[in-house]
Amino acid sequence: MQRSVASRTGHAQLGVGSRQLFGFKQQKAAPRHAPMQAAATELVIPTPELVIPKYCESVHQTRRRPTRTVTIGPVKVGSEHRVALQTMTTTDTRDVAATVAQVKKCADAGADIVRITVQGRKEAEACMKIREQLFKDGYDVPLVADIHFQPAVAMLVAEAFEKIRINPGNFADGRKTFEEINYDDPAQFEAERAHIEEVFTPLVLKCKELGRAMRIGTNHGSLSARTLSYYGDTPRGMVESAFEFADICRKHDYHNFVFSMKASNPLVMVQAYRLLAEEQYKRGWDYPLHLGVTEAGEGEDGRMKSAIGIGALLMDGLGDTIRVSLTEDPEYEMDPCRRLAALAETACREGWGVPEFSETTRDTHTFSRRVGVLPEQREGDELDFRPLLHRDGTVFSAVSLADLQQPEALYRKLGAKLVVGMPFKDIATSDSIFMRQLPAASDADGRRALRRLQEVGVHVLAPAAEVAANPLPGVVAVMGLAEALAAGGKAPAGASRLALALDGTESDEQLAAITSVDAAVALLDTQDSASRVHSSRRVFDAIKRAGSDIPVLHHIRFAAGTHRDEVVIKTGSWVGGLLVDGLGDGAMIEAEGEDLDFLRTTSFGLLQGCRMRNVKTEYVSCPSCGRTLFDLQEVTEQIRQKTGHLPGVAIAVMGCIVNGPGEMADADFGYVGGAPGKIDLYVGKEVVQRGIPMAEACDALVQLIKDNDRWVELPEPEEAEAVAA
Repeated sequence: MQRSVASRTGHAQLGVGSRQLFGFKQQKAAPRHAPMQAAATELVIPTPELVIPKYCESVHQTRRRPTRTVTIGPVKVGSEHRVALQTMTTTDTRDVAATVAQVKKCADAGADIVRITVQGRKEAEACMKIREQLFKDGYDVPLVADIHFQPAVAMLVAEAFEKIRINPGNFADGRKTFEEINYDDPAQFEAERAHIEEVFTPLVLKCKELGRAMRIGTNHGSLSARTLSYYGDTPRGMVESAFEFADICRKHDYHNFVFSMKASNPLVMVQAYRLLAEEQYKRGWDYPLHLGVTEAGEGEDGRMKSAIGIGALLMDGLGDTIRVSLTEDPEYEMDPCRRLAALAETACREGWGVPEFSETTRDTHTFSRRVGVLPEQREGDELDFRPLLHRDGTVFSAVSLADLQQPEALYRKLGAKLVVGMPFKDIATSDSIFMRQLPAASDADGRRALRRLQEVGVHVLAPAAEVAANPLPGVVAVMGLAEALAAGGKAPAGASRLALALDGTESDEQLAAITSVDAAVALLDTQDSASRVHSSRRVFDAIKRAGSDIPVLHHIRFAAGTHRDEVVIKTGSWVGGLLVDGLGDGAMIEAEGEDLDFLRTTSFGLLQGCRMRNVKTEYVSCPSCGRTLFDLQEVTEQIRQKTGHLPGVAIAVMGCIVNGPGEMADADFGYVGGAPGKIDLYVGKEVVQRGIPMAEACDALVQLIKDNDRWVELPEPEEAEAVAA
């Protein structure tokens, strides 16, 4: 049972955004959301009686989900083996020498398995030569044929490669369409399975005969019209689509296969994989899982989105082989892959977790943003405390005394605009700052720098003991929960507001008493010895059951010298793994000696990846493969240069039509390779211009954005210099 939540009178609430946060529509026949007041985003909070279905071995500890072993050439995939790392070539498959060279480069970088696109018979013939040459060169890395639309080609390439990837959305149903089919009689839907079985069975029998493996790989963006019409654009449709093919495999006693449930939206991806695992538990199945966030993009954003989706599942013990899909050369996918796999291995080996507790408020079927109450103005306030937090997700930055020595540089690193040296909040400015030490009363310059921030709504938080030692007007004092309860739940003398510091060791009784504390926000910084994901789940469950609506920010700390990729991967896996369940209202990343600008942009990237707060253009770009009809890296960068200043706008850049229209479900505009040298432009899922010459396509995309009233002009050069960070 669920209930919708509307804003309480007199309170602004966090989490009510203007964009749809999740990325798929609910099944028409079974609406689960109640309408809200004129809001595009619906928030649904599960009642305390919610029982979490079993989707992993334990919600309290990272334990690998037991699976059978799937054999892919010399590589074993399953719970008895380490997590296997995968990537995919970007060369033209018909170019045997180039493809062989790239496979070698990937294998040398650590890839256990390499996938190659196989569009037609010519590519299938080339695959024979690729496999043969690699064996001659001493490379036995298993090769996977990526098949879309071509059952006959799959039969051919099964002779050469160790594994076949099929897409249930287009293997038997043909090209992607959005035609809606009315299934008034469910028997009609079931009867159409006969066609799928007829088309798919020969490949099953061949793979069984030759000892080949298979991946039944559903993509959120390429569900068939049949599945979309019956189940809607839902995780349930993704799972059922895969199970239709799995049932055929099982009918013929073929079990050497894995599942995948990929999506470009990490929230959709996580929910789909959890539902897949849940249904496998119900059926007594034990097939391994291949994890991946498709079309994740490039650079830090691509790594963050992948860490959120893949890392969240790995922390629950789900996942046996992984691929980080980046719009970069494939060998560069190996480092984030390796870091994610190592994180999962360590968590399982060391048994990261907490003692069992009764978790009754998290809903793994329906995403809902946590609803925290924003600070209000009080009589006598000299500062405006309403900007202390942001309604769509908050970012705090940890600032040191040394940072105050160069105020203008600090303002820039915090993402503020500068006008004649004075800071002003911008769309991606840190909402507030946290200081472990405050400037002494004698440090006039340091205090002036802080005052200028406070006056534009960037507030200062500091430990209560530091506030007592160095009082600062308008400061927010941070106290531990036990300390705050002992002090009567009020802000200490000299502080304008109170913030709580939680570490996950608080008792249920203490957490239940949080409602008696007059705190504006809580910072959750779990103990180093505890599992952040599991201990935080307990804290949020207790707070929810207590009826508290205090905003909670995740405070995550890293040791000096921590590699930036490690910061991104762990933040995405641990904090993102909680935010995908709506557990949290923002983040603060603290790393001694690290650049404040990097930590701030990483925090905003985390929130945007979790579909909370958009501060920049969102790109859904595929990782490229042999099907790609243009240089994805080059074109994506061209588009980014012209459109990167459009927060709230999502642009899909797709190399071909395979997943293009579907994966653009979350995008406002699409740039898709339609033919060699030609581009098709989309608004949502609808193609609006076809066959645009490559040389003109980027400008045509800009014009399309303008025509749809989503364009804003770049700042003037002098203003841009002031804003540059």
